[in-house]
Amino acid sequence: MKQALKEWSIAVKALEQGETILLLRKGGIREEKGRFEVPFRRVLLYPTYEHQDPTLLKQPNLVDLVESGWHPDTIEISSIAEITDVIQVSDPEVVRSLLPFHIWNDRFVEERLKWKSRSPLYLLLLRVFRLPEPQMIAYRDAYGGCRSWIEIDDVNVDRAVPVLSESEYQNRVNQIRATNFMTTDR
Repeated sequence: MKQALKEWSIAVKALEQGETILLLRKGGIREEKGRFEVPFRRVLLYPTYEHQDPTLLKQPNLVDLVESGWHPDTIEISSIAEITDVIQVSDPEVVRSLLPFHIWNDRFVEERLKWKSRSPLYLLLLRVFRLPEPQMIAYRDAYGGCRSWIEIDDVNVDRAVPVLSESEYQNRVNQIRATNFMTTDR
């Protein structure tokens, strides 16, 4: 498997530990066609560090700032995800109602909604599977930059184990859907 979704390392950890199933996305500056899209439904989770900001997290002590342009020499890939739901939201009240379901704070939500204000915020619901052994890949310049999707070195995903059981995952999905909102693209 080679297709990967870039996300803050702290968010990848939260997904891998079953703390959340929800990502909030607007896309990176260098998205194809200038807007966020979900071209893949099964992806590797690629942890990033550069834009992590402790002031945008509910638990700010979980992450340290790094210099702009910093990246590790090797990247640990330890999970894959099935993106089961892609939900577009523009209503700030709806997004605020989802605060219990993710790791970010009100400030992050406000900033995401304001950036490219004519574009909706995308909610991605992910069923995550841990790899039996994390795989290390060498960092390449092609992996850098502000974009959501990259193709990385091939990673073996055989024997990946779900973080949450099917029933646990569906329960969380149902809780999020119960916030009475939006259009869903499954």
